[in-house]
Amino acid sequence: MKIGCPKEIKNHEYRVGLTPTAAAELVRAGHSVMMQSSAGVGIGADDTAYTAAGAVIVDTAEQIFAEADMIVKVKEPQAVERAMLREGQLLYTYLHLAPDPDQTRDLLNSGAVCVAYETVTSPRGGLPLLAPMSEVAGRLSIQAGMSALEKPAGGRGLLLAGVPGVEPAKVVVIGGGVVGRNAAEMAVGMRADVTVLDRSVDTLRALDAQFEGRARTVYSTHDALERHVLEADLVIGAVLIPGASAPKLVTRDLVGGMNPGAVLVDVAIDQGGCFETSHATTHAEPTYEVDGVVHYCVANMPGAVPRTSTYALNNATLPHALALANKGYKQALLDDVHLRRGLNVMNGKVVHEEVGTSLGLDIFDAEAMLNAV
Repeated sequence: MKIGCPKEIKNHEYRVGLTPTAAAELVRAGHSVMMQSSAGVGIGADDTAYTAAGAVIVDTAEQIFAEADMIVKVKEPQAVERAMLREGQLLYTYLHLAPDPDQTRDLLNSGAVCVAYETVTSPRGGLPLLAPMSEVAGRLSIQAGMSALEKPAGGRGLLLAGVPGVEPAKVVVIGGGVVGRNAAEMAVGMRADVTVLDRSVDTLRALDAQFEGRARTVYSTHDALERHVLEADLVIGAVLIPGASAPKLVTRDLVGGMNPGAVLVDVAIDQGGCFETSHATTHAEPTYEVDGVVHYCVANMPGAVPRTSTYALNNATLPHALALANKGYKQALLDDVHLRRGLNVMNGKVVHEEVGTSLGLDIFDAEAMLNAV
């Protein structure tokens, strides 16, 4: 199979779909790999590293989209990239379609076969291709929140850990999944006053055991959420419904009642955000204020640490990339129900229930569509 990896063009996105090691694995399996020149520069991998791995370097993304059978990326294709997709071409990347009707429309019109990292499942449960970036984003959320709490950034002027004789900042984490657990771990390590809210008692029990009382675990009711958010200095939004838009858990009125200079970090922004006042920002302009509350809503947070993120991501995505290339997408998706859950759009049809429901589009059966090819 001809596999192409273009350079990412989203604002301040330095990750790359394939590391030199991943490219070498695909080449060893008998496939050809095309890399756009300088695609890996953000992770410290120059073109020489890819040619040593057996990849071919091409100058433009247009060449890759025109010739490759499978496109491997990190972020969702931008409008100019979507215009280059063609019928039957396989796209393997993060998509986050539920809050993005424009992208969904373009992918449907392209006729491409689109497998989204974020909806691939695992026999053990969870979302294994989302998990590495959730770990990175969870840890980064505290780092970003700490910076935003500084007075020059518009924050309350608090040191997260406090100092002897001065109490630490209050950190509230909404959601105890992969993002929330990693955020709480970092905040606890920084000696903040940490509270995690979730609706799963089993999740809260596991977090309580992990942190041994160093973080509060609270069942998330409307009243509990409101009380803790209003008292917080830093709130991390870490909720996820796979494939669907994130629920708006923090209302505009609630934001208006928060302490001036408090900080909201919305890690769920890729799925539309879990704060009513959220809108996507970039690494170039990461924050804005609403009612005196600082919002950090960068839609590609892990892009700030591309070396860590890219290698962690490739560890998870490479086995499926090999399966898709070795077997062809039809057989690979039919053989593996968990990989098939990653199929969002195919031949002009939506085949993922949560995506279709979120966007009000007709939903078609993925297995039936594959068997009809």
